[in-house]
Amino acid sequence: MGVMLFKWCLPALMAAVHPFYMSVTEIRYNNPQKTLEISVRIFSDDLENVLKKESKQPLDIIHPKNRAAADSLVAQYLRRHLSLQADGKPLQIRYLGYEISEDATWCFLECAPLAPFKKLDLRNDVLYAEHDTQSHMIHVIVNGRRQSTKLDNPSPSATFNF
Repeated sequence: MGVMLFKWCLPALMAAVHPFYMSVTEIRYNNPQKTLEISVRIFSDDLENVLKKESKQPLDIIHPKNRAAADSLVAQYLRRHLSLQADGKPLQIRYLGYEISEDATWCFLECAPLAPFKKLDLRNDVLYAEHDTQSHMIHVIVNGRRQSTKLDNPSPSATFNF
């Protein structure tokens, strides 16, 4: 009985010793508006730590003393680590802001205007420099059709065809 309990508890103990690093990115094409609506969910402590490290400034993204400065740091970081191309043309991603939800930060971005496309290339290496085991779940929804993939560090790229 003790051996069975140990085998059952071992994965839970290993997870506690080795944290799980995962972000989620959803990209949705809004056909009437001709925009790509992008949301990126990142664990708040991981995002805050990388922003502190890169900016060499104290920062509390949950309760920032200067929200505009915090937004600027998040926007700059995402601009460096997330990019998109539609049918081979680079897209300009506009940062809209972020919200805190429990232990995660939801970052909101958009690309506009954007004509319908057949191929979307994504590059996402958010937190790759921080965590060797960082992964990203990517969901792209175009005209009601959803495609998903998982990226594991060091692989930052994915292509979606519609």
